Amino acid sequence: MAKRKALGKGLSALIPEDATLTEEDGRFFQCPIEAIEPNPYQPRQIFRTEELREMADSIREKGVLTPLLVNRAGRGYQLIAGERRWRAAQIAGLERVPVVVRNVSPSESLELALIENIHREDLNPIEEAIAYRKLIEDMGVTQELLAKRLGKERSTVANMLRLLKLPLQIQQDLIDVRITMGHARVLAGIRNTGDQQALRNRILKEGLSVRQLENIVRRRYGKRKMEVPEREVASFFSAMENDLKRSLGTKVSVKRKGREGKIVIYFYSDEELERLMERLG
Repeated sequence: MAKRKALGKGLSALIPEDATLTEEDGRFFQCPIEAIEPNPYQPRQIFRTEELREMADSIREKGVLTPLLVNRAGRGYQLIAGERRWRAAQIAGLERVPVVVRNVSPSESLELALIENIHREDLNPIEEAIAYRKLIEDMGVTQELLAKRLGKERSTVANMLRLLKLPLQIQQDLIDVRITMGHARVLAGIRNTGDQQALRNRILKEGLSVRQLENIVRRRYGKRKMEVPEREVASFFSAMENDLKRSLGTKVSVKRKGREGKIVIYFYSDEELERLMERLG
């Protein structure tokens, strides 16, 4: 049980803050980069070249600040978490990278990789949903138990899994940010595939907001079809908060009381404030 609790806290629970990167302590060492192979259970499937180049520039200047988490595999090692750092380190021309070794099962490897990406807001919604589904299938757990292990609400996990029932074209729209999670959640609540596609086309052609899409669906299917339990409403606002975090690249807090509420956007330097102001126009 203690091990599962540590996994739920993310990588910080596995990598002591005061540890030094020395080979003698048996936990950390500088590993030849060619001795490491990628994680076949990596939930993140898209690695953007521009982002990797920016990370490589930072690594050239400051090095790899956070160790990669690896598992022993044959004569070498297999990544559990840190594939972006590993790829960027290769672009930067590093011969060795700091690693910490943990012996885990394939399902635990996927769980750790998923936790790291969730904490870093690195996954697109479809990648996250696919990882949830694979964990449920591999570990034979319920949505509720998986949610507890990942520190999520059960309704959040359920809503993410519903995205995988959308047509592949709409899933790709979500990956490419042509539609938002809010749009996708509304479309996922419609059973008819033809209606989903027709509404998707209207979103792209007319630039429909989520609220406009909800109104269209409400008029077409009736008010009762659109009524949502309070738990689902809370999940909607939690997902909205995550959408804003991904979009703005900083901490965002969405607080709601009745029909009123507020959105708090955090910044930690003058430069970050300036970046946010430019982003918000």
